[in-house]
Amino acid sequence: MRKLFTFLLVALVLVVSACSQERSGKNDANPGLVFVEGGAMTNTKSNYYGKSVTISNFYIGKYEVTQKEWAEVMGYNPSGFQGDHLPVEMVTWYDAIEYCNQRSVKEGLEPYYNIDQNNQDPNNMSENDNMKWIVTMNEGANGYRLPTEAEWEYAAGGGQLSKSYTYSGSDKADDVAWYWRNAGNKYLSGDWNWPIIEDNKNKTQSVGAKKANELGLYDMSGNVREWCWNWYGEDLDSRSGSFRVVKGGGWIGDVSNNEIAFRGKFEANGLGPDQGFRVARSE
Repeated sequence: MRKLFTFLLVALVLVVSACSQERSGKNDANPGLVFVEGGAMTNTKSNYYGKSVTISNFYIGKYEVTQKEWAEVMGYNPSGFQGDHLPVEMVTWYDAIEYCNQRSVKEGLEPYYNIDQNNQDPNNMSENDNMKWIVTMNEGANGYRLPTEAEWEYAAGGGQLSKSYTYSGSDKADDVAWYWRNAGNKYLSGDWNWPIIEDNKNKTQSVGAKKANELGLYDMSGNVREWCWNWYGEDLDSRSGSFRVVKGGGWIGDVSNNEIAFRGKFEANGLGPDQGFRVARSE
């Protein structure tokens, strides 16, 4: 009996080790990215929980794209708060799309997006977006891309390891997120107030300084708002609109914006000191 127990224990250890090595190998082949095993939405706080949505395996950035990463690809730094390890900000949705393609080319990958700058997207209903590029997906390409809103919520919510936290990695925002109360010289109290925030020298913070979520992802709540691929609309799968989805909240925003379920919106040509992104790749 003891020999049988020992055999089963060794077999279990070998299986767990093999799975761990497989996942580690996937991540080693994609440095800076975390492999996310797909499946149904398990975080009960997600907008997609209980819906017939199944996420395929994919990779997503461990951190928000930093200024160093941006400058190495794009050759300039648009950020208001300068620092290699700070997230890049002051970037539009179009900027993020271009970064994905240019980084793909630089690394010998097939660009994920087809970009037509000469014609205007009929699905873009914005009255303020003077660019309206037509951007389509190059299905099957292995290059970098923006996560979909569903992928973002799935990853932020912990994927198959989810503990159904309200924020990405905790039910306490201060554990995982930089937002208006804690992103400056001292911890602020009372109601949201821009002059007080400004006087407190609030700003972006170095990526990875807070606690990671269940998948080892950082800053999916707070620091900078993150561009997603999708149009913003009442339908979670809207095919047109005036805004693109932004997720996670930023250093300026209220704590409610840091919830994984919070759906922010911004015109694709919009930019701000709390607006950045992280990359994804298909498996």
